[in-house]
Amino acid sequence: MPSSSVSRRGLLGAAALGGASLLGAPAASAAPAHRQSRVPLDRISVQLYTLRDQLGLDLAASLAELRAIGYTRVEHAGFVGRTAAQFRAALDTAGLKATSGHVAIPQPWDATAWQRALDDANIVGNRFIVHPFFGIDPATGQPIRDGAKYHALARDLNRAGALARRAGLDFGYHNHQLEFVRQDGGSRTGYDILTAETDPDLVHLEVDLFWAWRGAADPVDLVQRHRGRIRQVHVKDMDTAAAFTDPGVGLIDFGRIFEHAREAGLVEYIVERDNAGTPPRTPADALTTARNGFKFLADLRF
Repeated sequence: MPSSSVSRRGLLGAAALGGASLLGAPAASAAPAHRQSRVPLDRISVQLYTLRDQLGLDLAASLAELRAIGYTRVEHAGFVGRTAAQFRAALDTAGLKATSGHVAIPQPWDATAWQRALDDANIVGNRFIVHPFFGIDPATGQPIRDGAKYHALARDLNRAGALARRAGLDFGYHNHQLEFVRQDGGSRTGYDILTAETDPDLVHLEVDLFWAWRGAADPVDLVQRHRGRIRQVHVKDMDTAAAFTDPGVGLIDFGRIFEHAREAGLVEYIVERDNAGTPPRTPADALTTARNGFKFLADLRF
């Protein structure tokens, strides 16, 4: 999803300097001898933003390839120039379900426009609908440090969640690193404000594990603070330069995080790589990421 112009000094320094130990990888001697738990195959999804260029080239073939890899569910980020009904038809043909979708709530708040988005979500067959991005001040292009803007967003998220619930949908919020910036010169972050002021019954959390680390937030700590509220995660890995890499080849110890899946309330594991089709990578590389991510999660034991 969209990255930002945030200074790398604070946000990347901890990840790059701490390496695997910062990201929670236990020492080899401390690892359990036998790991028995696994990610249920029918709960593995892929964020279609990863394949945005590939989908634009050939939607039907790309969706068919995802099904051949083993995916049964996806999370969309738009309809690739189709209507909701047309996109649903393409999914049905491929044997896939878009159980989740990223759709921004209207800003300023517009209940009528949001209802149209909910109607589309039901046409596509979503169970979850997720607000994908916040944290940049459009006037300056810099991270928001005015807590009032997070207070206002929390009110709108509650409104969006209430309408989503009425439409039979589960509404969530997806983080980047920006929400972990401290607000108003104090110690409280934007994420602190959002999670405290949104109703857990109306707004669940979709934790992007890469961006949480970039914001210096240990996902296990987030689970312990928000038990039962983390319904979805983006499984996105980080290399030694704190940049994107395919799940399972970077620094993040996903097994350590997923040991807390029941405590979190986790029901969906969504593979993603933001730059999967960005030069010098090609659109076809996005399918490689999808393949690698599914295999990693299918093989993972924790």
